[in-house]
Amino acid sequence: MDKTAIHSEVVRIIAELFEIDPARITPDAQLYTDLEIDSIDAVDMAAELKSLVGKKISPEDFKQVRTVQDVVDAVYKLQQA
Repeated sequence: MDKTAIHSEVVRIIAELFEIDPARITPDAQLYTDLEIDSIDAVDMAAELKSLVGKKISPEDFKQVRTVQDVVDAVYKLQQA
């Protein structure tokens, strides 16, 4: 899956899980400040993303994630591993 497809899936997951307008979910949107996703929400999102990459996602994989693009990059990297 390429980054464009991953981005589409990440937007879909965030929009569905947190009832956020997809138009707000831009690559540079800050998860915590712009989208108001807290650490508990991030765990839920990681669980959803697990099905995307087909492997367990550890908190370490997402420790440095701050923006939607960071999520896309992290998923892409995990998928390549």
